[in-house]
Amino acid sequence: MQGGRLPSMMMLISFALGIIPLLGIAWTIATGTIATVDGLFISLILLTLSGVFFLNGFWEMRDRGLLSFLQKREAAAGKEAPKPKQG
Repeated sequence: MQGGRLPSMMMLISFALGIIPLLGIAWTIATGTIATVDGLFISLILLTLSGVFFLNGFWEMRDRGLLSFLQKREAAAGKEAPKPKQG
């Protein structure tokens, strides 16, 4: 196991901390303050926080090789022969 249990815990914590701001957005919508300027800015800030934590979790998954199925598509797309130009 590469890196021990710390990267696994970092990945789980990143995803957990990414869900919490989404719950804050749901609370903002539920209370009806989403239509105010404050509600819009709170939602924007919470979406940014959530995106940062999810991006960190994505990078952890990529570094651990858990997203290898995405790389196969990219490699297959790069092997296609270019079409000749007509004209």
